[in-house]
Amino acid sequence: MAGERFVLLTTFRKDGRAVPTPVWAARDGQELLVWTGSNTGKVKRVRRDGAVEVAPCDARGKPKGEPVRGTARLLDRPGIDHTKDAIRRKYGIVARLLIAVSRLRYGPDRAAAISITVNA
Repeated sequence: MAGERFVLLTTFRKDGRAVPTPVWAARDGQELLVWTGSNTGKVKRVRRDGAVEVAPCDARGKPKGEPVRGTARLLDRPGIDHTKDAIRRKYGIVARLLIAVSRLRYGPDRAAAISITVNA
């Protein structure tokens, strides 16, 4: 799944409703790393409950395969920096520009990183 351009990350609300979001993800060993804004809904939902599903998808979030369950956790500052590096390596100049613009617009403290381990 890490070879896919987009991954559908599904997090769950308190009432159990699924919230699917297409994201960029980069592999780091057995984990998928996702970089996002610190105030996004997916960060709030992962903070509350790490249960997620992931599936390959297109840019609009249309699944291209079956979802698999996983466990997500938020990473600390070194983990955020590591995730940004992994995303830059995978997505190239577009990621470099997006990360730079995000840092200028929102500052370095408005970034978050999610590590996902797929349940075997």
